[in-house]
Amino acid sequence: MWALAQQQSPVPDAPAPQPVKPLADAAGVTGPIVPGQGSGEPPAGSSSTSDNSPEGSAVTQPPAAQQPDNFQTTPPQQPLPGQGFDESSKIIHIYSNYVEVPVTVKDTKGHQVPGLTWRDFKVFENGQRQNMAFFSSDAFPLSVAFVIDQSLTSDVMAKVNDSLASIQGALTPYDEVAIFSYSNGSQERTGFTGAQSARVPAVLALTKETGTEELLPTNSGPLAGCPIRQNGQCVDPNIQPGRSTGNDTFITIPKEIHTLNDAILSAAKELSSRPKERRRVIYVISDGKESGSKATYKEVLRYLQTNNITVYGTLVGDSARWGEGYLSRYHLPFTMYDNRLAGYALTTGGTLDSERGVNGIENSYAKIAEEARTQYTLGYYTHEPFIDGKYRKIEVRVERPGLDIVTKQGYYPSALDAR
Repeated sequence: MWALAQQQSPVPDAPAPQPVKPLADAAGVTGPIVPGQGSGEPPAGSSSTSDNSPEGSAVTQPPAAQQPDNFQTTPPQQPLPGQGFDESSKIIHIYSNYVEVPVTVKDTKGHQVPGLTWRDFKVFENGQRQNMAFFSSDAFPLSVAFVIDQSLTSDVMAKVNDSLASIQGALTPYDEVAIFSYSNGSQERTGFTGAQSARVPAVLALTKETGTEELLPTNSGPLAGCPIRQNGQCVDPNIQPGRSTGNDTFITIPKEIHTLNDAILSAAKELSSRPKERRRVIYVISDGKESGSKATYKEVLRYLQTNNITVYGTLVGDSARWGEGYLSRYHLPFTMYDNRLAGYALTTGGTLDSERGVNGIENSYAKIAEEARTQYTLGYYTHEPFIDGKYRKIEVRVERPGLDIVTKQGYYPSALDAR
Protein backbone atom coordinates (compact mmCIF):
# COMPACT_ATOMS: atom_id res chain seq x y z
CA MET A 1 0.00 0.00 0.00
CA TRP A 2 2.78 2.36 0.92
CA ALA A 3 4.64 1.71 -2.31
CA LEU A 4 1.48 2.27 -4.39
CA ALA A 5 0.93 5.67 -2.80
CA GLN A 6 4.49 6.69 -3.65
CA GLN A 7 3.96 5.83 -7.31
CA GLN A 8 0.93 8.27 -7.65
CA SER A 9 1.82 11.71 -9.20
CA PRO A 10 0.98 14.90 -7.24
CA VAL A 11 -2.08 17.00 -8.25
CA PRO A 12 -0.94 20.17 -10.21
CA ASP A 13 -1.91 23.70 -9.05
CA ALA A 14 -4.68 25.67 -10.85
CA PRO A 15 -3.44 28.04 -13.63
CA ALA A 16 -2.85 31.64 -12.59
CA PRO A 17 -5.08 34.34 -14.29
CA GLN A 18 -3.43 35.98 -17.26
CA PRO A 19 -4.08 39.55 -18.56
CA VAL A 20 -6.18 39.86 -21.73
CA LYS A 21 -3.99 40.17 -24.77
CA PRO A 22 -4.63 43.03 -27.24
CA LEU A 23 -6.38 42.33 -30.52
CA ALA A 24 -4.22 40.98 -33.29
CA ASP A 25 -2.95 43.29 -36.00
CA ALA A 26 -4.76 41.14 -38.54
CA ALA A 27 -8.04 42.57 -37.33
CA GLY A 28 -6.86 46.04 -38.23
CA VAL A 29 -6.79 47.21 -34.61
CA THR A 30 -3.76 47.67 -32.39
CA GLY A 31 -3.53 48.27 -28.66
CA PRO A 32 -6.01 47.60 -25.86
CA ILE A 33 -9.64 48.68 -26.03
CA VAL A 34 -10.46 51.35 -23.41
CA PRO A 35 -14.13 52.16 -22.67
CA GLY A 36 -15.00 55.58 -24.02
CA GLN A 37 -11.72 55.86 -25.98
CA GLY A 38 -11.74 52.91 -28.40
CA SER A 39 -8.58 51.02 -29.28
CA GLY A 40 -5.02 52.13 -29.73
CA GLU A 41 -2.02 52.93 -27.65
CA PRO A 42 -2.82 54.98 -24.52
CA PRO A 43 -1.58 58.58 -24.63
CA ALA A 44 1.75 59.36 -23.06
CA GLY A 45 1.56 60.28 -19.39
CA SER A 46 -1.90 58.72 -18.90
CA SER A 47 -2.73 55.55 -17.04
CA SER A 48 -5.67 53.25 -17.67
CA THR A 49 -5.34 51.45 -14.33
CA SER A 50 -5.24 52.51 -10.71
CA ASP A 51 -3.20 51.15 -7.80
CA ASN A 52 -6.28 49.98 -5.92
CA SER A 53 -8.15 48.47 -8.88
CA PRO A 54 -7.61 45.03 -10.43
CA GLU A 55 -5.13 44.80 -13.28
CA GLY A 56 -6.67 45.65 -16.65
CA SER A 57 -9.69 47.59 -15.28
CA ALA A 58 -10.21 51.11 -16.67
CA VAL A 59 -10.74 54.21 -14.53
CA THR A 60 -13.53 56.48 -15.80
CA GLN A 61 -13.29 60.19 -15.01
CA PRO A 62 -16.49 61.85 -13.74
CA PRO A 63 -18.23 64.13 -16.24
CA ALA A 64 -17.50 67.86 -16.21
CA ALA A 65 -20.98 68.62 -14.90
CA GLN A 66 -20.10 66.91 -11.63
CA GLN A 67 -17.08 69.17 -11.10
CA PRO A 68 -18.56 72.67 -10.67
CA ASP A 69 -15.56 74.04 -8.81
CA ASN A 70 -13.06 72.97 -11.45
CA PHE A 71 -15.34 73.29 -14.46
CA GLN A 72 -12.99 75.56 -16.40
CA THR A 73 -9.35 75.41 -15.42
CA THR A 74 -7.92 76.95 -18.60
CA PRO A 75 -8.46 80.73 -18.80
CA PRO A 76 -10.21 82.12 -21.89
CA GLN A 77 -8.49 84.33 -24.40
CA GLN A 78 -7.85 87.66 -22.68
CA PRO A 79 -6.41 90.27 -25.05
CA LEU A 80 -4.31 93.13 -23.79
CA PRO A 81 -6.10 96.36 -22.85
CA GLY A 82 -7.15 98.17 -26.00
CA GLN A 83 -7.00 95.05 -28.19
CA GLY A 84 -10.30 93.45 -27.19
CA PHE A 85 -12.24 94.75 -30.19
CA ASP A 86 -9.60 93.57 -32.70
CA GLU A 87 -9.34 90.08 -31.20
CA SER A 88 -13.11 89.70 -30.95
CA SER A 89 -13.47 90.66 -34.62
CA LYS A 90 -11.06 87.90 -35.65
CA ILE A 91 -13.01 85.27 -33.72
CA ILE A 92 -16.37 86.36 -35.11
CA HIS A 93 -15.13 86.16 -38.70
CA ILE A 94 -13.49 82.72 -38.28
CA TYR A 95 -15.88 80.67 -36.12
CA SER A 96 -19.54 80.45 -37.06
CA ASN A 97 -20.68 78.86 -33.77
CA TYR A 98 -19.14 81.63 -31.65
CA VAL A 99 -21.64 83.48 -29.40
CA GLU A 100 -20.78 86.91 -28.01
CA VAL A 101 -22.58 88.11 -24.89
CA PRO A 102 -22.21 91.75 -23.72
CA VAL A 103 -22.87 92.03 -19.97
CA THR A 104 -23.47 95.05 -17.74
CA VAL A 105 -22.91 94.61 -14.00
CA LYS A 106 -24.37 97.18 -11.58
CA ASP A 107 -24.36 97.58 -7.81
CA THR A 108 -27.34 98.39 -5.59
CA LYS A 109 -27.02 102.11 -6.44
CA GLY A 110 -27.11 101.53 -10.20
CA HIS A 111 -23.40 102.18 -10.79
CA GLN A 112 -21.35 99.97 -13.06
CA VAL A 113 -18.99 97.55 -11.29
CA PRO A 114 -15.42 97.50 -12.71
CA GLY A 115 -12.57 95.13 -11.98
CA LEU A 116 -14.32 91.78 -12.46
CA THR A 117 -12.38 88.87 -13.98
CA TRP A 118 -13.49 85.88 -16.02
CA ARG A 119 -13.51 83.73 -12.88
CA ASP A 120 -16.41 85.84 -11.50
CA PHE A 121 -18.71 84.92 -14.42
CA LYS A 122 -20.64 81.79 -15.31
CA VAL A 123 -22.43 81.48 -18.66
CA PHE A 124 -25.29 79.04 -19.31
CA GLU A 125 -27.04 78.25 -22.57
CA ASN A 126 -30.30 76.28 -22.32
CA GLY A 127 -29.34 75.41 -18.73
CA GLN A 128 -25.91 73.96 -19.61
CA ARG A 129 -22.78 75.76 -18.49
CA GLN A 130 -20.44 76.89 -21.26
CA ASN A 131 -16.65 77.20 -21.36
CA MET A 132 -15.69 80.82 -21.93
CA ALA A 133 -13.39 81.20 -24.93
CA PHE A 134 -13.09 85.00 -24.79
CA PHE A 135 -13.22 87.67 -22.09
CA SER A 136 -12.60 91.40 -22.35
CA SER A 137 -13.56 94.59 -20.54
CA ASP A 138 -12.50 96.95 -23.36
CA ALA A 139 -14.85 99.53 -24.84
CA PHE A 140 -16.36 98.68 -28.23
CA PRO A 141 -17.46 101.16 -30.94
CA LEU A 142 -21.20 101.70 -31.32
CA SER A 143 -23.56 101.61 -34.28
CA VAL A 144 -26.54 103.53 -32.91
CA ALA A 145 -29.92 103.98 -34.58
CA PHE A 146 -31.73 106.82 -32.82
CA VAL A 147 -35.52 106.57 -32.93
CA ILE A 148 -37.40 109.75 -31.98
CA ASP A 149 -41.10 109.64 -31.10
CA GLN A 150 -42.96 112.54 -32.73
CA SER A 151 -46.39 111.48 -31.46
CA LEU A 152 -45.64 112.95 -28.03
CA THR A 153 -47.77 115.72 -26.64
CA SER A 154 -46.62 119.26 -27.45
CA ASP A 155 -45.23 120.02 -23.98
CA VAL A 156 -43.14 116.81 -23.87
CA MET A 157 -42.08 117.21 -27.50
CA ALA A 158 -40.70 120.67 -26.72
CA LYS A 159 -38.41 119.19 -24.04
CA VAL A 160 -37.20 116.48 -26.41
CA ASN A 161 -36.49 119.08 -29.11
CA ASP A 162 -34.34 121.08 -26.69
CA SER A 163 -32.32 117.98 -25.74
CA LEU A 164 -31.51 116.69 -29.23
CA ALA A 165 -28.39 118.83 -29.53
CA SER A 166 -26.79 116.78 -26.71
CA ILE A 167 -26.97 113.46 -28.59
CA GLN A 168 -23.80 114.06 -30.57
CA GLY A 169 -21.84 114.91 -27.40
CA ALA A 170 -22.53 111.44 -25.99
CA LEU A 171 -20.76 109.70 -28.89
CA THR A 172 -17.13 109.29 -29.96
CA PRO A 173 -15.53 109.63 -33.43
CA TYR A 174 -15.41 105.80 -33.61
CA ASP A 175 -19.22 105.56 -33.40
CA GLU A 176 -21.74 105.87 -36.23
CA VAL A 177 -25.32 107.10 -36.17
CA ALA A 178 -28.57 106.71 -38.10
CA ILE A 179 -31.68 108.72 -37.24
CA PHE A 180 -35.32 107.62 -37.49
CA SER A 181 -38.59 109.20 -36.40
CA TYR A 182 -42.17 107.98 -36.18
CA SER A 183 -45.69 109.15 -35.51
CA ASN A 184 -48.14 107.53 -37.90
CA GLY A 185 -45.52 105.39 -39.63
CA SER A 186 -41.73 105.27 -39.57
CA GLN A 187 -39.38 107.59 -41.47
CA GLU A 188 -35.63 107.28 -41.97
CA ARG A 189 -34.04 110.71 -41.63
CA THR A 190 -30.50 109.62 -42.49
CA GLY A 191 -28.57 106.41 -42.91
CA PHE A 192 -25.44 105.58 -40.94
CA THR A 193 -22.86 108.31 -40.88
CA GLY A 194 -19.99 109.32 -38.61
CA ALA A 195 -21.18 110.29 -35.15
CA GLN A 196 -19.19 113.56 -35.24
CA SER A 197 -20.03 114.52 -38.82
CA ALA A 198 -21.75 117.82 -39.64
CA ARG A 199 -24.77 115.95 -41.00
CA VAL A 200 -25.93 114.76 -37.56
CA PRO A 201 -26.87 118.15 -36.00
CA ALA A 202 -28.44 119.27 -39.28
CA VAL A 203 -30.66 116.18 -39.44
CA LEU A 204 -31.56 116.46 -35.75
CA ALA A 205 -32.67 120.05 -36.31
CA LEU A 206 -34.97 118.91 -39.13
CA THR A 207 -36.41 116.17 -36.91
CA LYS A 208 -37.94 118.61 -34.43
CA GLU A 209 -41.74 118.65 -34.45
CA THR A 210 -44.48 120.48 -32.57
CA GLY A 211 -46.04 117.30 -31.21
CA THR A 212 -49.72 116.51 -30.80
CA GLU A 213 -52.52 117.63 -28.55
CA GLU A 214 -54.22 115.32 -26.11
CA LEU A 215 -57.47 113.96 -27.51
CA LEU A 216 -60.49 113.86 -25.23
CA PRO A 217 -63.79 112.03 -25.80
CA THR A 218 -66.65 114.30 -26.86
CA ASN A 219 -70.20 113.35 -25.88
CA SER A 220 -71.91 116.75 -25.98
CA GLY A 221 -72.10 119.78 -28.26
CA PRO A 222 -72.23 119.98 -32.05
CA LEU A 223 -69.58 117.28 -32.50
CA ALA A 224 -71.44 114.76 -30.40
CA GLY A 225 -74.34 112.76 -31.78
CA CYS A 226 -75.83 113.89 -35.06
CA PRO A 227 -75.93 117.65 -35.77
CA ILE A 228 -77.89 117.28 -39.07
CA ARG A 229 -81.01 115.16 -39.31
CA GLN A 230 -83.54 114.41 -42.02
CA ASN A 231 -86.93 112.84 -41.26
CA GLY A 232 -85.67 112.03 -37.79
CA GLN A 233 -82.66 110.13 -39.08
CA CYS A 234 -79.02 111.19 -39.16
CA VAL A 235 -77.83 112.29 -42.61
CA ASP A 236 -74.39 110.73 -42.10
CA PRO A 237 -74.66 107.23 -40.61
CA ASN A 238 -71.01 107.39 -39.54
CA ILE A 239 -71.86 109.94 -36.85
CA GLN A 240 -75.07 108.27 -35.74
CA PRO A 241 -75.43 108.46 -31.93
CA GLY A 242 -73.92 105.42 -30.31
CA ARG A 243 -71.34 104.88 -33.04
CA SER A 244 -68.08 106.74 -33.63
CA THR A 245 -69.04 109.91 -31.73
CA GLY A 246 -71.00 108.32 -28.90
CA ASN A 247 -73.88 109.89 -27.00
CA ASP A 248 -74.80 110.90 -23.46
CA THR A 249 -74.50 107.33 -22.19
CA PHE A 250 -71.80 105.97 -24.48
CA ILE A 251 -68.34 107.60 -24.76
CA THR A 252 -66.06 106.77 -27.65
CA ILE A 253 -62.39 107.06 -26.72
CA PRO A 254 -60.35 108.70 -29.52
CA LYS A 255 -57.91 106.31 -31.16
CA GLU A 256 -54.25 107.25 -30.90
CA ILE A 257 -51.53 106.15 -33.34
CA HIS A 258 -48.04 105.34 -32.04
CA THR A 259 -46.22 103.04 -34.48
CA LEU A 260 -43.36 102.07 -32.16
CA ASN A 261 -43.05 98.50 -33.51
CA ASP A 262 -42.69 99.67 -37.11
CA ALA A 263 -40.06 102.25 -36.15
CA ILE A 264 -37.92 99.75 -34.22
CA LEU A 265 -38.17 97.26 -37.08
CA SER A 266 -37.04 99.86 -39.63
CA ALA A 267 -34.05 100.77 -37.46
CA ALA A 268 -33.23 97.08 -36.89
CA LYS A 269 -33.20 96.37 -40.63
CA GLU A 270 -30.69 99.17 -41.14
CA LEU A 271 -28.58 97.93 -38.21
CA SER A 272 -28.47 94.33 -39.45
CA SER A 273 -26.15 95.36 -42.29
CA ARG A 274 -23.55 96.87 -39.94
CA PRO A 275 -20.39 94.89 -39.01
CA LYS A 276 -21.14 92.13 -36.51
CA GLU A 277 -18.23 93.00 -34.25
CA ARG A 278 -19.66 96.46 -33.45
CA ARG A 279 -22.25 97.04 -30.73
CA ARG A 280 -25.61 97.24 -32.53
CA VAL A 281 -27.82 99.59 -30.51
CA ILE A 282 -31.29 101.07 -31.00
CA TYR A 283 -31.83 104.12 -28.81
CA VAL A 284 -35.51 105.17 -28.50
CA ILE A 285 -36.69 108.51 -27.10
CA SER A 286 -40.38 107.94 -26.43
CA ASP A 287 -43.15 107.44 -23.91
CA GLY A 288 -43.26 103.77 -24.99
CA LYS A 289 -46.84 103.77 -26.28
CA GLU A 290 -47.68 101.38 -29.10
CA SER A 291 -50.79 101.40 -31.27
CA GLY A 292 -51.44 100.98 -34.99
CA SER A 293 -48.21 99.28 -36.14
CA LYS A 294 -48.26 96.75 -38.96
CA ALA A 295 -45.48 94.69 -37.34
CA THR A 296 -46.26 92.76 -34.18
CA TYR A 297 -44.21 92.79 -31.01
CA LYS A 298 -43.18 89.13 -31.35
CA GLU A 299 -42.03 89.59 -34.96
CA VAL A 300 -39.89 92.61 -34.11
CA LEU A 301 -38.45 90.98 -31.00
CA ARG A 302 -37.39 87.88 -32.92
CA TYR A 303 -35.67 90.04 -35.53
CA LEU A 304 -33.74 91.83 -32.78
CA GLN A 305 -32.68 88.56 -31.13
CA THR A 306 -31.57 87.10 -34.47
CA ASN A 307 -29.35 90.05 -35.36
CA ASN A 308 -27.83 90.72 -31.89
CA ILE A 309 -29.43 94.16 -31.48
CA THR A 310 -29.90 95.77 -28.06
CA VAL A 311 -32.62 98.32 -27.32
CA TYR A 312 -31.98 101.22 -24.93
CA GLY A 313 -34.22 104.18 -24.30
CA THR A 314 -35.18 107.31 -22.43
CA LEU A 315 -38.77 107.32 -21.25
CA VAL A 316 -40.48 110.72 -21.26
CA GLY A 317 -43.99 111.99 -20.66
CA ASP A 318 -46.48 109.88 -18.73
CA SER A 319 -44.22 106.82 -18.72
CA ALA A 320 -41.57 108.73 -16.75
CA ARG A 321 -43.85 109.12 -13.74
CA TRP A 322 -43.05 107.07 -10.65
CA GLY A 323 -44.99 103.81 -10.55
CA GLU A 324 -46.10 104.03 -14.17
CA GLY A 325 -43.95 101.01 -15.07
CA TYR A 326 -45.87 98.78 -12.68
CA LEU A 327 -49.25 99.89 -14.02
CA SER A 328 -48.12 99.29 -17.62
CA ARG A 329 -47.77 95.56 -16.91
CA TYR A 330 -51.56 95.25 -16.99
CA HIS A 331 -52.97 95.57 -20.48
CA LEU A 332 -56.67 95.70 -21.28
CA PRO A 333 -57.73 93.93 -24.49
CA PHE A 334 -58.35 96.12 -27.57
CA THR A 335 -56.56 99.06 -25.98
CA MET A 336 -53.22 100.76 -26.56
CA TYR A 337 -50.02 99.44 -24.95
CA ASP A 338 -48.87 102.14 -22.54
CA ASN A 339 -45.20 101.08 -22.40
CA ARG A 340 -44.07 98.53 -24.99
CA LEU A 341 -40.52 99.86 -24.89
CA ALA A 342 -39.84 98.23 -21.51
CA GLY A 343 -40.31 94.74 -22.98
CA TYR A 344 -37.83 95.38 -25.79
CA ALA A 345 -35.14 96.65 -23.44
CA LEU A 346 -35.55 93.91 -20.84
CA THR A 347 -35.41 91.04 -23.35
CA THR A 348 -32.49 92.30 -25.46
CA GLY A 349 -30.24 93.31 -22.53
CA GLY A 350 -30.73 97.09 -22.63
CA THR A 351 -31.83 99.56 -19.98
CA LEU A 352 -34.29 102.44 -19.72
CA ASP A 353 -33.95 105.81 -18.03
CA SER A 354 -37.04 107.78 -17.02
CA GLU A 355 -36.62 111.56 -17.20
CA ARG A 356 -39.10 114.44 -17.11
CA GLY A 357 -36.86 117.52 -17.48
CA VAL A 358 -34.58 118.69 -20.28
CA ASN A 359 -31.45 118.40 -18.16
CA GLY A 360 -32.31 114.83 -17.15
CA ILE A 361 -32.98 113.81 -20.75
CA GLU A 362 -29.63 115.24 -21.86
CA ASN A 363 -27.75 113.41 -19.09
CA SER A 364 -29.45 110.13 -19.96
CA TYR A 365 -27.95 110.19 -23.46
CA ALA A 366 -24.38 110.25 -22.12
CA LYS A 367 -25.07 107.77 -19.33
CA ILE A 368 -26.71 105.11 -21.49
CA ALA A 369 -24.23 105.54 -24.35
CA GLU A 370 -21.35 105.02 -21.91
CA GLU A 371 -23.08 101.95 -20.46
CA ALA A 372 -23.55 100.39 -23.89
CA ARG A 373 -19.91 101.05 -24.82
CA THR A 374 -18.16 99.82 -21.64
CA GLN A 375 -19.60 96.38 -21.06
CA TYR A 376 -17.91 93.10 -20.21
CA THR A 377 -17.69 90.93 -23.31
CA LEU A 378 -17.99 87.17 -22.86
CA GLY A 379 -17.64 84.67 -25.71
CA TYR A 380 -18.18 80.94 -26.00
CA TYR A 381 -18.73 78.25 -28.63
CA THR A 382 -22.28 76.92 -28.45
CA HIS A 383 -22.90 73.21 -27.93
CA GLU A 384 -26.19 73.37 -29.84
CA PRO A 385 -26.52 72.63 -33.58
CA PHE A 386 -25.41 75.67 -35.49
CA ILE A 387 -28.62 76.47 -37.38
CA ASP A 388 -31.81 74.81 -36.18
CA GLY A 389 -34.09 77.85 -35.93
CA LYS A 390 -34.71 77.27 -32.21
CA TYR A 391 -34.46 79.87 -29.49
CA ARG A 392 -31.45 79.52 -27.15
CA LYS A 393 -31.82 80.87 -23.63
CA ILE A 394 -28.80 82.61 -22.08
CA GLU A 395 -28.14 83.16 -18.38
CA VAL A 396 -25.10 84.93 -16.90
CA ARG A 397 -24.25 84.70 -13.20
CA VAL A 398 -21.66 86.59 -11.17
CA GLU A 399 -20.24 84.98 -8.05
CA ARG A 400 -20.63 88.09 -5.92
CA PRO A 401 -23.62 89.13 -3.79
CA GLY A 402 -25.69 92.28 -4.29
CA LEU A 403 -25.08 92.76 -8.01
CA ASP A 404 -27.53 93.29 -10.85
CA ILE A 405 -26.69 91.49 -14.12
CA VAL A 406 -28.04 93.06 -17.33
CA THR A 407 -27.68 90.98 -20.51
CA LYS A 408 -29.77 89.55 -23.31
CA GLN A 409 -32.09 86.71 -22.34
CA GLY A 410 -31.42 84.64 -25.46
CA TYR A 411 -30.95 84.60 -29.21
CA TYR A 412 -31.90 82.87 -32.46
CA PRO A 413 -29.12 81.44 -34.66
CA SER A 414 -28.79 83.09 -38.05
CA ALA A 415 -27.53 81.75 -41.36
CA LEU A 416 -25.78 85.09 -41.90
CA ASP A 417 -23.27 84.11 -39.20
CA ALA A 418 -21.91 81.40 -41.51
CA ARG A 419 -20.48 83.89 -44.00
